[in-house]
Amino acid sequence: MARLTSKDIMDMKRSGEKISMITAYDYPTAYLCDKAGVEIILVGDSVGPFVLGYRDTRRVTLDDIIRHAAAVSRAVERAHVVGDMPFGTYYRPYVAVENAIKMVREAGVDSVKLEGGREVAGIVREITGSGIDVMGHIGFTPQRSTDTSVYPVRGLDVDEAEEILNDAYALVDAGVYAIVLEFVASQVAQLIREEVDVPVIGIGSGPHCDGQVLVLHDVIGLRVGEHPPYAAKYGDVAGEILYAVRKYVSEVKEGLFPHPSNYRSMDEPTYKEFINRVGRRKID
Repeated sequence: MARLTSKDIMDMKRSGEKISMITAYDYPTAYLCDKAGVEIILVGDSVGPFVLGYRDTRRVTLDDIIRHAAAVSRAVERAHVVGDMPFGTYYRPYVAVENAIKMVREAGVDSVKLEGGREVAGIVREITGSGIDVMGHIGFTPQRSTDTSVYPVRGLDVDEAEEILNDAYALVDAGVYAIVLEFVASQVAQLIREEVDVPVIGIGSGPHCDGQVLVLHDVIGLRVGEHPPYAAKYGDVAGEILYAVRKYVSEVKEGLFPHPSNYRSMDEPTYKEFINRVGRRKID
């Protein structure tokens, strides 16, 4: 089965089909997300706070992303795989192109994602010019924040809303195939969706985008810490893990694990033959 391409994603906007996107970081969860029918799997630099225990995304390295994206790529058959370019990996055009090529070659991603608007448009143009698809990301940009517990909505005043719109125009002109809008006022997100001809994928930006993206850990209830207001929770995996591990600990303490189905024993004649052969020697 072939993976969805950037053209397939753009065609979904043209046909009016909503786009589902989820952030995952490893083989088993990416495999399940792919089987569930998600169109885009993002290997985000949010792997830092969610998986690696970093305080924010700025500590995530290119090697971190490549390691996790490679695992995701090996799991996925249909979904389009996007890899975040971490903080400090696209500050110059030649550096950005080199790192984007490395992500495609070593991690097997189908496209890369950059944070920023007009200030990175030239870099986006260089990457797309090298033959690599780019997804944009504007509104709230986590790489420029050291406090991931705050969810500041952008575009609540006229000037900032206009800035975000101009950023979207610049990214489209530079060749992105889609744009993530993070924490943008819903009316601004709707206007941008109507103004640009590439898919607009929202997170905390209201219902009028072409698609939505959430981190898998929020969707399944595996986030460590308070559940954020922008995310929906469709499961309680953390509760299931706690229940299962506590039950395991209890059974080990009580001598109930391993169960007979968890191991094999010699049959009695074989065991007797073994004892007769080796005796019951104690090795000092």
